[in-house]
Amino acid sequence: MTFRLLGLAIAIFVAPLAANAQLTIEMANIRCEQYLAMTPAQSRDFSAWMSGWFSYQLGKTTVDLVAHQKNIANVKAWCQYHPQETVMSGLKNATGQ
Repeated sequence: MTFRLLGLAIAIFVAPLAANAQLTIEMANIRCEQYLAMTPAQSRDFSAWMSGWFSYQLGKTTVDLVAHQKNIANVKAWCQYHPQETVMSGLKNATGQ
């Protein structure tokens, strides 16, 4: 009986640790070819993250949704010609950061 209780206690302790496993992505290392190959949902999320990061860097506190869509189109067009470059380096060059 005590063996079962000890096993249950260990299982209860270890289960939350396994549930908190996370995937870490270094956003600065995403290359254009990877960005262009993303699914629409992944591309949308990545673009939103990058837009938010650059807005923070530039001190912007507003979001222009029309400009956001134009920026995404411009980045994708640039990436077509620079598939080995990182998206971050292209954005830094474009914004002068």
